[in-house]
Amino acid sequence: MTKPRTYQTPAIVIKKTKLGEADRILTFYTPELGKIQGVAKAVRKPKSKLSGHLEMLSYSLVTLARGKNIDTVIGSQTLKPFLAIKNDLDLLSCALYITEMVNQFTPPETEDPQIFNLLAFTLEQLPEAADRELLLRYFELHLLRQAGYRPELEKCVMCRKTLETVTNSFAPSAGGMLCPSCQRLGRHYGYLLSPDGLGVMRFIQGGDWESISVVPVDCSTIAEIERLIRSYIRHLLEKEIKSALWLDSLKLESSQSGKV
Repeated sequence: MTKPRTYQTPAIVIKKTKLGEADRILTFYTPELGKIQGVAKAVRKPKSKLSGHLEMLSYSLVTLARGKNIDTVIGSQTLKPFLAIKNDLDLLSCALYITEMVNQFTPPETEDPQIFNLLAFTLEQLPEAADRELLLRYFELHLLRQAGYRPELEKCVMCRKTLETVTNSFAPSAGGMLCPSCQRLGRHYGYLLSPDGLGVMRFIQGGDWESISVVPVDCSTIAEIERLIRSYIRHLLEKEIKSALWLDSLKLESSQSGKV
């Protein structure tokens, strides 16, 4: 059956790239089509009617016309502009990290409504979250699980024994935890993880945000988990997430200025 020449889909803009003097290539994440791209012609011109509906992070109803190599955006209507995020530098840095993660861990044109729902939900929660760092850890672990990279946190990945309540190690190259005995074998480099840190990682990985968000978690534990997850992401992608560096620089500036 021939596909219709035009189609419409809800979409969140997760990346934009300049093309020529006035066009842009936009990368969208959608609930039924997965990650798709479209050219928005003349969208960078001051009088463009589409530009306000195709900003980075915007959640819009997008209409596209099929093309030979890439589709063309011919219409867009904003559903959720996420203005609170766009007007706050710290929130914006978190949101750009979230969208870059989705872009890096999803293949093109592969339907995954759960990833779309996770993305939309995290962006909605970001301005309201009492602990943004905890929300980011929740997003990371649930994205990794859905993308097929769920780290093993219950058993040692080498000997398969249930982990004891001691300081174990997280090995990015092995995809999960190592018990002290297997860590000493030296086959994989591991980062030490405290019993509290492992407990919180398990809680985040297996829980929903409503339950997780009401449990106070020590800042040092969140920082410990962030370091391990970041190392795992770096191993999987074989590179750094670019927006994570900006996120880190803003956190450093905040700590140096005494901002809470």
